[in-house]
Amino acid sequence: MRVEESIAIGELSRRTGVNIETIRYFERVGVLATPPRTSGGRRVYGTGHVRALGFVRRARELGFSPAEVRAILSLGGSAQASCSEVREIAAHHLERVRAKMEDLAQLESLLAATIDRCEGDGAASCAVIDLLDQPSSG
Repeated sequence: MRVEESIAIGELSRRTGVNIETIRYFERVGVLATPPRTSGGRRVYGTGHVRALGFVRRARELGFSPAEVRAILSLGGSAQASCSEVREIAAHHLERVRAKMEDLAQLESLLAATIDRCEGDGAASCAVIDLLDQPSSG
């Protein structure tokens, strides 16, 4: 029988490239299993945590929310999740990404047009200042 490796949080952070506070956050929000503790209260992680944290980190890099990551993990994570169920989560995520892209394209257009109207010559009137001075529409 193979004995699980005992890994301290600092070593887990180093191996995965995830900040210690982020590891603790992932535990708090339920996307990373809470590890057992030593009698002194120190967290003791295993190789399963290294793999899981890498999975979570990559999902977050792709913009999946903590709730979406939890949903994927609740389906069995990378080992057991049904592709069709994970695909559905990813499809909803893609819809949100596309909506954000549309919003950013509108923002880019507004900023570009405003900058084009700005003389930048030290005049008292400035299109960028005027835009920033308008009340928010949100």
